[in-house]
Amino acid sequence: MIDPKTFDDLAKRFTEALPPSFRQFQTEMEKNFHAALQTAFAKLELVTREEFDVQQAVLARTRAKLETLEKQVAELEGKAPSGKRRKTAEKPSESEEGDG
Repeated sequence: MIDPKTFDDLAKRFTEALPPSFRQFQTEMEKNFHAALQTAFAKLELVTREEFDVQQAVLARTRAKLETLEKQVAELEGKAPSGKRRKTAEKPSESEEGDG
């Protein structure tokens, strides 16, 4: 998930923003802010930077492979004789069915 040090830093910032009269509660407040932040971030279903980078690399490889395959298909379609190209599944017309 997220580095615990990040939670500590955010919690510390919140407590430092409090007026000096509340500083005596700093430790307790840090723990409470830390727990609240951890809960909030857990609900967001965030991914780590490492997981994101891995998925980004997978996507880049997939796109490159797709482009390669698209070029290969285009080349194969260009080489195929025009009369022998495979047509999409077409139903024979009623007149062709009745003639045979």
